[in-house]
Amino acid sequence: MTFAQPLFLVLAVVVAALFAVLAALSARRSRGAALAYSDLAFLETSIGRAPPWTAILTGVWVLAILAAGAALAKPSVVANLAVHDAAIVLCIDTSGSMSSTDVAPTRSDASRDAALAFINGVPDGTRIGLVAFSAAAFPLGALTDDRDAARAELGRLPAPNGGTAIGDALDAAAQLLPSAGRRAIVLVTDGVNNAGSDPLAVASALGARGISIFTVGIGTNGSGLVIPGTNEDAALDEDALRSIAASGNGTYARVGDAGALRDRLGSLARSSINERRRVDLSAQCGIAAGVLAFGAALGALALGRFP
Repeated sequence: MTFAQPLFLVLAVVVAALFAVLAALSARRSRGAALAYSDLAFLETSIGRAPPWTAILTGVWVLAILAAGAALAKPSVVANLAVHDAAIVLCIDTSGSMSSTDVAPTRSDASRDAALAFINGVPDGTRIGLVAFSAAAFPLGALTDDRDAARAELGRLPAPNGGTAIGDALDAAAQLLPSAGRRAIVLVTDGVNNAGSDPLAVASALGARGISIFTVGIGTNGSGLVIPGTNEDAALDEDALRSIAASGNGTYARVGDAGALRDRLGSLARSSINERRRVDLSAQCGIAAGVLAFGAALGALALGRFP
């Protein structure tokens, strides 16, 4: 937490301390007067049984003064907050290697199920787009905040076939996104880029435009599986995926089973549209000060004690 005007907080601490000292002196004088004019045994019994109302009221007044000083000091914190009018595009690999079975039942089926969890998990108001890519990339529909429409688009995901054009997928996703606001791309792939434009160059350009990129690698390296119809290993280029994510100020994660993929996309649905913002807490501190002062004043009136 930081304070734009910290001197007000320092002043509030001084005032609160003085108030507490004066309240303690006043209470001591009151007890002295009571001892002089009251029956001592009765007074001792009453004091022993009575709650320490004076101390409680003093504490509440002190807190009210400190809260008021904090409000004037203009406190703020930096927090990750969901942007409800954000736009996010999910790019799903549909290359031939997605038919591999190291992720049950297949990488493709696991990705489809995880994409559904993603759609269901984004905050209300978030616009969603889907891009399918293999040797080429194409949107499955326009950005929409209608989840039923997004689920219908997911139903048009093609069967696994062809190469892997990650750069083209990123470019197609960027074309769906607006020119401003919170924008993010989530890329799910299981392979090495072997078609289309250079993904690192595209990612760097998108990162410079303020578009966040999150990459998810699906599959198990060293599984011994090959891309159907070829002699190529169905392996991940994790270094490239890390670099792509870094260029877009995002993160990379590898998942090795359907449950982990679903959990990862569900988490990204909630967090990828977050934005770090400085939140002003002056109003909250002011409200707290008012509530405390009001409560202390009511208590003082009810008990006939000040503070």
